[in-house]
Amino acid sequence: SIASADMDLNQLEAFLTAQTKKQGGITSDQAAVIADFWKKHRAKIRESLISQSQWDNVLKNMNWRVDLKSQSRHIDQINTPVAIVEMELGKNGQ
Repeated sequence: SIASADMDLNQLEAFLTAQTKKQGGITSDQAAVIADFWKKHRAKIRESLISQSQWDNVLKNMNWRVDLKSQSRHIDQINTPVAIVEMELGKNGQ
């Protein structure tokens, strides 16, 4: 949560305080360690998350279709349109 929101120090403090007050949450000592770690490694953590979420693949092929449900546990879901998309990805240059 801290990394995905890219929390500044005020947000971090508020978040960790809430976590210490939550039943089954963290202790004050754990909050202090997390805060210290985030302060020291914030840039590296964000860079790592961004690199993991980016992809350099290319779209090689795409197929799609729209179906209608003909069977369902609930009658109101019959004849509901459903889109099915199939994407084939590949690395650049491959």
